[in-house]
Amino acid sequence: MKKNIGIWICPLLISGVLLALSNSCKKSNDPNNNPPPVIVHGLDANDIDGNVYHTVIIGTQTWMVENLKTTKYNDGISIPYVTDNGAWISLTTPAYCWYNNEASYKTQYGSLYNWYAVNTGKLAPTGWHVPSNAEWTTLTNYLGGENLAGFKIKESGTTHWKSPNEGATNETGFTALPGGYRNAYGCEDMGEICYFWSTQSNTYFMFYDYGGYVSLWSPWVDANCIGLSVRCIKD
Repeated sequence: MKKNIGIWICPLLISGVLLALSNSCKKSNDPNNNPPPVIVHGLDANDIDGNVYHTVIIGTQTWMVENLKTTKYNDGISIPYVTDNGAWISLTTPAYCWYNNEASYKTQYGSLYNWYAVNTGKLAPTGWHVPSNAEWTTLTNYLGGENLAGFKIKESGTTHWKSPNEGATNETGFTALPGGYRNAYGCEDMGEICYFWSTQSNTYFMFYDYGGYVSLWSPWVDANCIGLSVRCIKD
């Protein structure tokens, strides 16, 4: 009987030691004591147009790694494509465009949508949605707060971000790119600023080509008509 007990106890003790060592390593490598993000390789999400997106798990959230590119809602109805700057800025209905009206930007940066397209609730593929303010805040807090999160989610280097982009590591695999935005004068800020819509009216998530600061921004002017990128989160 003693031998049988020993046979069961020894593996349990070994497993406990290995688990403790594993947890110790995680804590020593992460000042926030958060587990490392799990980068999911493969093609995990499809939109109605047939575009395919990779995903990444960060904390309790699953995000798309690429910006949304769809030209249709998830029910198959086409989103109006608007190219004229004057028409765009006066819209109070859904629309999308490409940066500078050039479809060549689609693959790398995705589409720019106004908030009215977001507000339909049908922009993201089935099983996904545009993140709320609370979900953006959860991501920011998990990555160390507003002053640090940008470093961890921006693509590193200056292939797409303008110099200096110092400190950007993209250690989460989120790979945020500076896709700029559209306003009454055309498209601006590509290479310099990254903007993502929130579901809340007049609110978007933004960060820059310098430092790691990120913020949820609610301008005093009506911003629902501008065109911004969309990054989806899993339901």
